Amino acid sequence: MHKERNFILGTAILCTIAMLLVDTLLSPPYFLKSIIKMVLFGGCVLLYMTVYKEKPAFFRMPKSAWIRTVLLSAGVFLLIVSGYFLTRTFVDYSNITGTLTSTIGVSKDNFLYVSLYISFINSLLEEIFFRGYCYLTLRRHMGHGYSFVFSALLFSFYHAGLLNGWFHVAVYLLMLAGLFLAGLFFNLLDSKADSILPSWLPHMFANFGINTVGMLLFGILH
Repeated sequence: MHKERNFILGTAILCTIAMLLVDTLLSPPYFLKSIIKMVLFGGCVLLYMTVYKEKPAFFRMPKSAWIRTVLLSAGVFLLIVSGYFLTRTFVDYSNITGTLTSTIGVSKDNFLYVSLYISFINSLLEEIFFRGYCYLTLRRHMGHGYSFVFSALLFSFYHAGLLNGWFHVAVYLLMLAGLFLAGLFFNLLDSKADSILPSWLPHMFANFGINTVGMLLFGILH
């Protein structure tokens, strides 16, 4: 039990720090960064499953939970898009597109393809790693409370490099606090089902909302 716990804690922290350094120091093109993330996050989980012969069931969900999950996902999408329209008069979003283009090569020309990857594949990879591995799998060896907070902290810490330079420092810190709360909320959704599906769908639709805002900022949507 201790070996499994220490393995998960160590690999999860190392992979998250590695991705933070990739975002802040290397800033590779988005395609290359996506490959690195797949190797780190996906490889971490696969290595654990290979070493400890454990195959977690991440993709099961009671039928009764589907309607609630779909409604929640739609609500998250509407909240993000409406939040942008409500805050754009006093929050400066103008530097986001320039930061995306200069740091990771995301531009108006490739944003649609990147947004599809983020919504479907990247969201699934993050859910498998942060919720499936750092929470659901870890709690079997560490208990609910510690793994609950640990997963949310890593989720927020991971985004620190990604969001660096996008906003004023006060907004930046507020975003990180919001991501920590989102991590707790996603863990709560997955807790009873012992599955990542209850959090993956809202996460996917949150990305749909963020990408819709991105399309508005890039002028793809008018």
